[in-house]
Amino acid sequence: MIPKIHKQGSKTIGLIRYLYGPGTHEEHVDPHLVAAFDPLAPDPGRDPQATYKQLQQLLDQPVNALPKQRRPDKHVWHLSVRAAPGDPVLSDEDWAAIARRMVAATGIAPDGDETACRWAAIRHADDHTHIIATLVRDDGRRPRRHNEARRAQTECRRIEADYGLRRVTPGDGTAAKRPTSAERHKAERLGQTATSRELLREHVHRALAGAADETEFFDRLTAEGVRIKKRIAPSGDVLGYSVAVPGDRNGNQEPIWFSGSKLAPDLSLPKIRKRFAAVTDMPELPAALERSGASAPVRARHFAAEATDAALASMASDDDTAAAAHLIGAGEVIDALAQTSLGPTQAELRETARHFERATRSHIHAQRKEMYALRRAAHQIVHSGPALGHGQDGAATALVLDIMILTVLAAARWHAARGHAQQAEAAQQAAHHLRTAYQATATAPLAAMRTYGQHLPAQARLRHAHTIRVAIPHLADRLQAEPGRDALTAVLDQAERAGHDTIALLTKAAAQRELGSVDSISDVLIWRLHHLGYITPPATAPRHQPPHSNPVAAPVAGVRQGVPQQQRR
Repeated sequence: MIPKIHKQGSKTIGLIRYLYGPGTHEEHVDPHLVAAFDPLAPDPGRDPQATYKQLQQLLDQPVNALPKQRRPDKHVWHLSVRAAPGDPVLSDEDWAAIARRMVAATGIAPDGDETACRWAAIRHADDHTHIIATLVRDDGRRPRRHNEARRAQTECRRIEADYGLRRVTPGDGTAAKRPTSAERHKAERLGQTATSRELLREHVHRALAGAADETEFFDRLTAEGVRIKKRIAPSGDVLGYSVAVPGDRNGNQEPIWFSGSKLAPDLSLPKIRKRFAAVTDMPELPAALERSGASAPVRARHFAAEATDAALASMASDDDTAAAAHLIGAGEVIDALAQTSLGPTQAELRETARHFERATRSHIHAQRKEMYALRRAAHQIVHSGPALGHGQDGAATALVLDIMILTVLAAARWHAARGHAQQAEAAQQAAHHLRTAYQATATAPLAAMRTYGQHLPAQARLRHAHTIRVAIPHLADRLQAEPGRDALTAVLDQAERAGHDTIALLTKAAAQRELGSVDSISDVLIWRLHHLGYITPPATAPRHQPPHSNPVAAPVAGVRQGVPQQQRR
């Protein structure tokens, strides 16, 4: 149940005409009165003899009884109450009872108050009703409406419980403004996939992901094809900005501008500036990654994996300000991955970013310096260019997605523990799309690793099985039953060929965090080993690699695709 208190108005008759009329897009069906302060109130929707004017005069009577100098300029109060998607269709009697509860909860007409404000509830659709009231009581006083929005939300939670409706998560005032019905209808007319407000919010988030400074931010916004209008002070300083979708105009054929703060509370220019840091102030790529010889997209993703892993560890600490900053940084990494991935992975990552942006905002102040490593990672991903969906690029993307899933789930738990219901739900939805993106990315490299592992000589397989039992004896039996066991064997084989101490490497991978709650231990260990193989110096010189073998989709310290050379016949 979703309540919305609209802006106060001055024309009672105008709102009545709208509520009983056909609607902007002929969406109003059978408008009629379901309840009112007076059971005998006229209903122009069902009574042919009743008029809009009669209902208006009845509601306005206490206002007009006051001397003109005491009448409020904006005396028309308007509340809409909407059922959540998937809720059953309620009867008129249900909506009448809900309307009475809402005017009582908000202070318009408290229970038992015979001189309260006058009101009427009008229904013109299956899923919602509108309540109109005038803000002068019958005794000439004003109603007490302190915290009316919060009280409306609280009453809706009780109504949901009483009627067995979907429990809508309460907000904390940090959510982005929802598009209006007029904006949604206009998007449909224009053939847009979303409203201009939503499209622009996504454009701004993409431009902000890893941007080092204001200049880069505005340059990337321009590259997104967005119209930009800057607010300039007499000194020449930029005070703010607004954006518009090309072709989206009002009735006067003027562009429809949205300021950053109208898109989301954290997208105003002053708040964006708090994220910016010179690239030289951000952490540099580890030397091992610079020396790895991998492509720029691969190096960027390995750095992102390292930064995300550190953020994940921080989520378990008691430092809420650091965790809040890491959520913002993780959101930028997701945005960066979404704009540099391809195909189905990109589509799912865009959905992930759309949901997770809600999880990046709360009333907990973010310690900005804690997000710099993740912002640096986002910067590297964006500037390294698109990543292919296969080969080393695909494997590196799967690596960072695997860690990001754990981070997003940790974010959901973190928010839930602090009563941030909307943010926790948003993180859960983001995790669902993130898992789908991971599956789209990881399937091919894991399949190549399994093929490699299945064709290793028996002696090599036994040696790697021994490594597993020595390094992680408590997980060896579970690993034996997992379908990813062969892929893990392949990774260990290539780590060994690269000169790594595989027992030490696997022990280190397993010790990074607990593994008992993950869906696939082998998958998690594969990607941890994959990353450690890049950033850990080998213990000995690499072994000679068989000639003519092809690079695997996901090399770990030299993993190769297909069947080992000595087994091909």
